[in-house]
Amino acid sequence: MELAYTVAEIEGLHAVAVGSPVHQRRQERARAYCLHQLVLELHGFGVEQLFMEARQPTLNTRDITTVQHARYTLPKGTRFRIDHLPGAGEALLWVAGIVAGVVRAEKLGDPRYRRFSATG
Repeated sequence: MELAYTVAEIEGLHAVAVGSPVHQRRQERARAYCLHQLVLELHGFGVEQLFMEARQPTLNTRDITTVQHARYTLPKGTRFRIDHLPGAGEALLWVAGIVAGVVRAEKLGDPRYRRFSATG
């Protein structure tokens, strides 16, 4: 709970892509769709770089390909890149995990973490 308070005090943009549960065979396709939409949304906020938690090299390559395809739908000359970082050692990814956990808790009917704000 204390971490949620700390993250709530961080100024900035918290964007979350929410997907619906899908069968395991379709998880990568669903992930690619969410990532594509996330790139479009982030571009709208002026974001040019996305850091994601690293997975297996072949799956990281799929993420990169998805971002490349998303860029084709953006205006010509748009800059947007993706970098994969090891999750265990990168504190910035922990913040993203906390934000995602808050959203998940709210979707499951527990809004108490969502109520946190920088003003208390």
